[in-house]
Amino acid sequence: MYAVIDIESNGAGFRKESIIEIAVFKYDGHTIVDQFISLVNPESEITPFVQKLTNISPKMVQTAPKFPQIARRIIEITKNCILVGHNIEFDYRMLRQEFKRLGYDFKSHTLDTIPLAQKLIPEAESYSLGKLVKSLGIPLVDQHRASGDARATLDLFKLLLIKDKDSEIIQQHHEESNGKSYLNKVRNLTQDLPAEKGILYLQNAKGKIIYFDFVDDLIKAARHIFNAKLKRWESIQQETEQIQYELTGNDLLARLMMETKGLRKRQSLPYGLFYKNERYITEKIAHEKLHKPLLKFKSFTQSLKAVNFIKSRQDLQNPQQLTSLISLAGRYQLWLTDGRTLGEKSFLMIENGRLTAYGFYELHTQINTQKKLSALKIPVEKFPGDLKNDLQLALLRGDFKIQELPK
Repeated sequence: MYAVIDIESNGAGFRKESIIEIAVFKYDGHTIVDQFISLVNPESEITPFVQKLTNISPKMVQTAPKFPQIARRIIEITKNCILVGHNIEFDYRMLRQEFKRLGYDFKSHTLDTIPLAQKLIPEAESYSLGKLVKSLGIPLVDQHRASGDARATLDLFKLLLIKDKDSEIIQQHHEESNGKSYLNKVRNLTQDLPAEKGILYLQNAKGKIIYFDFVDDLIKAARHIFNAKLKRWESIQQETEQIQYELTGNDLLARLMMETKGLRKRQSLPYGLFYKNERYITEKIAHEKLHKPLLKFKSFTQSLKAVNFIKSRQDLQNPQQLTSLISLAGRYQLWLTDGRTLGEKSFLMIENGRLTAYGFYELHTQINTQKKLSALKIPVEKFPGDLKNDLQLALLRGDFKIQELPK
């Protein structure tokens, strides 16, 4: 049993999209036995590009059912079916994403008509749905609308089933897509990761963390690891059976969160900021004890940006001014900045020049008393030297809003 599907989205950013139209045709290999077609109210804007492409306007979806209202029907029509689509990865991801917002883990075997067509119709000039079905004489009514594209995909799928006389390719592709192959493993592990900053945890079958790191884009970083050809990644690729993540906000918060969990990751800071011949320069640190840098950096690019920033500041034209700005000595302060998600804020507690705690709080929560802070703070027991460097860089960049620590 197959559920041939097509979904149109509102065109929002990756992982933030919402469904605006869905069409599903349930096919038993001979006839259509059930179908479901509906506009969906995304409860968010539809981009001008999508409106022009699909001719679906905000007014059209205003009175349409919201996804929670049609979720049960989608589960019903796709139950015990192989989900079929032209670039099924998109449609499957959209469904999983919408169901995840409802707290439900939607899973299905999938079959993509693009690689099937590439194997069975190798002479085709294009494998885009519109051009492919046109070249095969398959009608496509209402292109870029869910019902039209899903029906054309169904007719294409029928043709592919006929062409695959011995069912060898269909069976082989099904096994490749849904068996425990490496590609399927990577897809299953990474498909729900957001494109956000966070700590990535790779775990083996027993749940042991075998790799962790703070990354700027969780899904991009994970896929990079699994697609890497270098030998040092082989054991991690083979052993990983689970992926967990935590959203973190900025780099400093990420490091603090890892420190708190005992996941110490030593920073390499090979470049330094120096003041020589009455000017700031950046170079590789050779002998730190002989020539101590004012600040240290993980890359030459980062150090160069800092030098250019300092040069642009009239109040930092000599090293005494810079040292005064980034010094932690004698500070009893609360440093405030954005948190891990929209609507959340974070804080650092600096007591006598040492970072003693950090924490998170809701946007409208008041943290102007020690009692409130005590309830929210996460103690920092160790204070590594490179963490001090991070705090000084944050002061230089002005990453935090600073206020006196409540009495």
